[in-house]
Amino acid sequence: MRNAHKLTEGALCLAVFAVLILMTIYIPVLGIVTNLFLAVPFILFAAKNTRIHSLVFLIAAIILSILVGTILSIPLTLSYGLAGLVIGDFIQGKKSRMSTFVAATLVFLITLLVQYGASVVFFKLNLIEEFIQVMKESIDQSVAIVEALGQKVDGTVLDNFDAFIKMIETLTPSLFVMTSIVAVLLIESVSLPIVKRFGVIPQERPPLRELTLPKSILWYYLVIMLASLILKPEEGDYWYLALANLSFILQLCMVIQGLAFLFYICHMKGISKAVPIIAAVFTFFPPILLPIVRILGIIDLGFELRKRLENKN
Repeated sequence: MRNAHKLTEGALCLAVFAVLILMTIYIPVLGIVTNLFLAVPFILFAAKNTRIHSLVFLIAAIILSILVGTILSIPLTLSYGLAGLVIGDFIQGKKSRMSTFVAATLVFLITLLVQYGASVVFFKLNLIEEFIQVMKESIDQSVAIVEALGQKVDGTVLDNFDAFIKMIETLTPSLFVMTSIVAVLLIESVSLPIVKRFGVIPQERPPLRELTLPKSILWYYLVIMLASLILKPEEGDYWYLALANLSFILQLCMVIQGLAFLFYICHMKGISKAVPIIAAVFTFFPPILLPIVRILGIIDLGFELRKRLENKN
C-alpha cells in the first residue's frame, strides 16, 4: 500500500514536471516564468522520500524530458532537478535555510560548470565566447553605421566598451557563481511557498539583519588585496584571473555584510524598512552607494560593530 502511494505520488510529480518542461521549451515568453517552477516537483518528492527514490525520480524525469521535449531539455532537468532534490533532502533533514541555500548553490554551480565543459568538449560550443563575439560584432556594426552617417565616434565610449568586454572575459568564473546564487534564490523564493501548501515545511529563513559572515573572510580579502599589490600580475595570466575573481567574490561578501549591518541599524533604531531597501537598490542599480556599503561591511566585520552597539545599549 505504501509503495503504491509512493508510485502515485511520483507519477503525479512527473506529470507536473512534464507539463512545466513542455511550457518552458515550447512557449518562449511563458517559459521564462515556468522554468522557475521546474524544481517544485523535485522538492516535493525529495522532502518525503529516501535519497535512492529521489535518484530514481531524477532519472525518470530525465527520460521523460527527452521524450516530451528534446535532448536540449536535459540541462534544465539536471540543473533544476538536482538543486530541487538537495533542497527537498535538506528540508526532510530539518537543516537550516543557510546550509540548504549553500548546498543547493554548490550543486547548481557544479551542474552548470559540467554542462558548460560538456558543450565545449563535445559540441565545440563556447557560449561565453559566442556572447562576447556577438557583442564585438554589434559594437563594430554600430560604429560603422555612425561613421556612415558622417558622425565621429567618441573614443572614450569605445574604450569603455572594450573594458567591459575584457571584464566579462576575466570575471567569467565569478559570473558562474553569481548565476548559481541568483538561480537558487529565485528557486527558493518561488518554490518554497508552493511546497508549504503540500505540507513540506522548510526552516524559517533568518532576517538579513541577523546575517554575520565569518571573520576569516575579511582576512582572506586583505590577503588577496596584498597579493594583488605585491605580485602585480599581467592581464590575462593565471594569477591575474584568480586574484580578480577572488577579489570580486570577497568584495561582494563585504557588500552583503554592509547591507546586513544597514538593516540591523535601521531595525534597532526603529527606522522604516523602506530606507535600507532603497539603499540596497542604489547599491547595485546604479552602484552609487556600493563603495560606502562595502566599507561599512568591512568595518562591521573587523570591529564587530553590532556587539559594540548591543553592549552600549
